[in-house]
Amino acid sequence: MTDVTYEVNGGTAIITIDRAEKLNALDENVIQGLRGAFTRFDQSAEKCAILAASGDRAFSVGADIKNPPKEMWQGVPGVGVLTDKPIIACVHGYCVGGAYILVQMCDLVVAASNTIFKYPEAQVGFTGGLIAGCAARIPHKIAMEFMLLGQDLSAERAYEVGMVNKVVDPGEQLDAALEYARILEVSAPLVVQTIKGFVAETLAKGPSEVAALARNRLLRVSNSADGAEGRQAFKEKRPPRFTGE
Repeated sequence: MTDVTYEVNGGTAIITIDRAEKLNALDENVIQGLRGAFTRFDQSAEKCAILAASGDRAFSVGADIKNPPKEMWQGVPGVGVLTDKPIIACVHGYCVGGAYILVQMCDLVVAASNTIFKYPEAQVGFTGGLIAGCAARIPHKIAMEFMLLGQDLSAERAYEVGMVNKVVDPGEQLDAALEYARILEVSAPLVVQTIKGFVAETLAKGPSEVAALARNRLLRVSNSADGAEGRQAFKEKRPPRFTGE
């Protein structure tokens, strides 16, 4: 059973972190599952995607402390997988640490009223640095409060400061996200893609995000068929036959 599921609902992909027994903690399987799901979405006919999570206690408690992912950025939309199609985060319960990075990089956010956002990395002594993009998306002082103090931030407070678009009763967040999705499904794709692209160019990117984007491109070259062909040709002392793949 995969820890990330992909369902097509109309013209929308519903991508769900399905590890409720572990409060949807992010391990390597989840991160690679998200990477695969976002890649599938980008290459699909679906017009938009909803990022959700199973269970009723947590969207995700962040990185699995016992089994952390190797490269968490690989599962982050807009970093590990680039797409010009919109993604809606559908959040409930606890949304902690790296899980908030996933939400932050989505284009729209619907939160159940029981959602609690928390970024405790300054209190636990570790950070990947992608959180810095928070300061480009909400007011600076609020971002610093959230990033440095590690205190709970309620769904209502998140709505007030612009972290989420809509707050609904628990259990209604997917339906609310689908309401947004239905609008996007019939919107002009070229306009949606152009606006999202321009926004991506406008928003400031922190050092960790820039580094991850560069590493993603380099890994694509290293892991390509041409990369394998080049290494094999060197071993066999023959000219390589590159195909651009």
